[in-house]
Amino acid sequence: MHIGLREWREDDAPAVLRAFQSPDLRDQAPWPVVTPQDAVGWIASWHGAGHAFAVTADDRVVGNVAVTKIDGHGTGWVSYWVVPEVRGRGIAVAATRRLARWAFDERGLFRLELAHRTNNPASCRVATRAGFRSEGIERGELCYGGVRYDVERHARLATD
Repeated sequence: MHIGLREWREDDAPAVLRAFQSPDLRDQAPWPVVTPQDAVGWIASWHGAGHAFAVTADDRVVGNVAVTKIDGHGTGWVSYWVVPEVRGRGIAVAATRRLARWAFDERGLFRLELAHRTNNPASCRVATRAGFRSEGIERGELCYGGVRYDVERHARLATD
């Protein structure tokens, strides 16, 4: 299986719409993605917000990796997701590694950070397998539906 990263295109909207129908991905968008127009808007929202890439497996869009919140210290915030039907195949790990290499080599960043809810061990496995070291637990950091969640922060340096 060939894993690739490429810029998002407007004609990827059907893949985005399908992805956000998954219950565990619905909260990954800043607004509900329930129409084709919402999906086009989600793609367009990345312009100027950071660097997001469509993750492809054999030329089919199956996920997203991004680096945002780039600051003056050479630090950026990484996020990733893949659709449920391809999970467990190493696609998210490969894509996150490739994004990190791009961020260090092409964008000149030094430190990449990410965090996941502690009740998401799959995301933790992606982070650690992609070379992101755990830096600790942030208690009560996120709130979804009135429920507070602890998150585990990870980071990867260009020198790792």
